[in-house]
Amino acid sequence: MASVDAYGEIQNLYSETRRVGPTPPETPWAIYLAGPGRTFELLCFDHDAKTDGAAAAAARDAEATAGILSRAGLEPVVCASGPGGGRHVWVALAEAVDAETVATLARLVRHLCPTLDLSPLTNPAAGCVRPPGAPHRAGGVSEVITGSVGALTAPTGTVAQVHAAAEHVAHLVEAAEPEHVPTARRPLPVDKHQHRYLAGPRLPLPRASAAALDEDAAMGDASAVLWRILIGAASSRWRYEDVAALTDRPGMAHVLTERSRGTRVSRTPAQAAERLSHHWNRAVQWVAANPREQSEEDPTFDPRAGAIAAHVRQIQQRADASAGRWTTPAGPTDRRILDALCLLALQGLTASVEADIRRLGLLAGIGRETARTGLLRLAESGWIAQQTPAEGVHAARWTLGPSGVIHIETSEGRSQVDTRAPRPHTGSAERTILLAQLAARTTDAAHDAFTPGALGHHAGNLYARTTLEPQSALALAQATGASLESTHRTLERLVDAGVLLLDAAGWRRSRRDRRAPAATSYGTSGLLAHRARTYRLERDLWTWWQAEQTWMRAPRRTPAARRAGHGQLSLIPSDETTSYGAHPRRNGRADYRAARALLTEEQPAKAAQQPAPIAALHSQAA
Repeated sequence: MASVDAYGEIQNLYSETRRVGPTPPETPWAIYLAGPGRTFELLCFDHDAKTDGAAAAAARDAEATAGILSRAGLEPVVCASGPGGGRHVWVALAEAVDAETVATLARLVRHLCPTLDLSPLTNPAAGCVRPPGAPHRAGGVSEVITGSVGALTAPTGTVAQVHAAAEHVAHLVEAAEPEHVPTARRPLPVDKHQHRYLAGPRLPLPRASAAALDEDAAMGDASAVLWRILIGAASSRWRYEDVAALTDRPGMAHVLTERSRGTRVSRTPAQAAERLSHHWNRAVQWVAANPREQSEEDPTFDPRAGAIAAHVRQIQQRADASAGRWTTPAGPTDRRILDALCLLALQGLTASVEADIRRLGLLAGIGRETARTGLLRLAESGWIAQQTPAEGVHAARWTLGPSGVIHIETSEGRSQVDTRAPRPHTGSAERTILLAQLAARTTDAAHDAFTPGALGHHAGNLYARTTLEPQSALALAQATGASLESTHRTLERLVDAGVLLLDAAGWRRSRRDRRAPAATSYGTSGLLAHRARTYRLERDLWTWWQAEQTWMRAPRRTPAARRAGHGQLSLIPSDETTSYGAHPRRNGRADYRAARALLTEEQPAKAAQQPAPIAALHSQAA
């Protein structure tokens, strides 16, 4: 039952437990979702509407949740939780479901339906929700909108149906185009129209992508269908003209048409070319940054993806619980480094990450020296451990977590039968969710406006945890670990800079990103771009010298007099390779100054051509 304070005000805190008889309490009360064995007998998806205008989003998310559950054969009951516009989507289970499966389902649904409160479904010990008919502390009661209370009193839900719901929503998560696409680990080759591609022999489309080509995309989420096609084509080493030749297929409807007032209208050829070019380059970049993403033929991919996702999630939960660790003077940059390492671990499906301090610094929006000392601090406090030191062209390798061991249990090679219940195939989708979350966080924080000469690193970390929906200062203080007083000061600076807005409901982002004007006002605009150019030059200089050393150590090397100079080998027609040629020398010794001058003056040859019209590419492909 809900607690009542000394003034008689009902609190949103349920501290008293009692059995409910034939006559329910008159004060707000809630019921546990899990039984004594910590397995769930009820599911309730609590879609909050805590701010003005959020009721429509809660209703929309509740409808989507109910649709997912119904498709799996479950019988959802949707309730209006109270006068604020929140929604509860209930399901009663005839078979108890383990807590891990329920938490996985909740996280997947939350990715598609942001109004979902994860607490009830991820806390088997104390997760509880007000049932239909229970009073709300602001007045009114929880009322059934759709479904029948009989579905709750006579449960029929099974474990198999919950697994089916989890796998269906996992498919939806995988099909959705990510908001943030991480940068590829190395520059990608481009064709003559400046479209990226992945080098290698062209392969057949994966089954899912081939099937999507003939899917009636115009009747559903056309952009999701297009994304499924493009990531399959990119991973199969197709090129832009290859997919442009297929725009007449049903699954490519998002390229040629757009939705307008409930119907799809045709795009102009120029608009269609721009759409396909945009989504294609994003797909290539995504597959390049996640090289094992398209591994549908590999039966071990999903469990491996689930294992690294669970490992990273555990590290992130531990970091969130140790929020005070990140409030020290170096704490904000240390947390950025930890997040960047987690992002790299997810991309590579391994807890052992080769972390170049320049690349790490650019990901985190900090300097290379700050990244180097941050790695040492994280290692000293047990967050990471160095596996191998830097050597030659290879950076030091770091292992995430105290032990760095990820256990994946399989039945192969065992003499005993695994008696555990089968798990739904959701590992890849859970990895995708974490990739999206960490990519968004690192991208939001790594900005010129959040450098030491401007608003600072802590302000960037705080901004990265804000959304378009208002949040209280207390919630943001808990998210960053800073004191409430310090959080208030930082929020006020962000508001003064125009980066955040303050209204009666709390602090939120502006729909128009105001970070660039803030960086300009502080005089730090272009700082990170300049740093990226500097690091690229330093990396190229180091790579050139390492290639020179390899030539010098070769037992049968090309005579010095016959070696090509810098730039001469670019005449060889290969889009995938680049050669520095012979390193400059002076009096027989390496001339580093001349090498730097050559690379500084060299400008990459980038054609200023617009994407070719799709019709032209059709004729080229033919």
